[in-house]
Amino acid sequence: MTLDQTDRAILNRMQEDLPLTSHPYATVAAELGLSEAELLSRLSRMKDDRVITRFGPFFDAAAMGGAFCLCAMAVPDEEFESVLTKVNAYPEIAHNYERTHRLNMWFVLATETPEGIEATADAIERETGVNVLRFPKLQEFFIGFRVAA
Repeated sequence: MTLDQTDRAILNRMQEDLPLTSHPYATVAAELGLSEAELLSRLSRMKDDRVITRFGPFFDAAAMGGAFCLCAMAVPDEEFESVLTKVNAYPEIAHNYERTHRLNMWFVLATETPEGIEATADAIERETGVNVLRFPKLQEFFIGFRVAA
């Protein structure tokens, strides 16, 4: 799929804060000279075409009493798809990445309480039979990451 200038403008704008209004998409659409319907249609198309894989808020779990933890697993190649399916079935999995080294599965756990990290990681270990290495956050750095479309 080829992105046109309007798609690029939408992607660049949507990486910023959404307006706190009763119709935030209409507000953004007006900023971009579009109708709300066109903005939503283009976002849906880009998601369907996998230009974007996720669109949604980023919550500060720790500020709300929850926790995040980076985790890794060394999954045997022949079991990777099966383990992937089991791990991704947990609603606490924020995102999951395959890597090309011994620790070939990396994911982020996001839970409502700090104790939820251990409980969920332990459950994944029991279900998959694979050890879950846990790398808790020691310090957070805000880098304001944006990708120019």
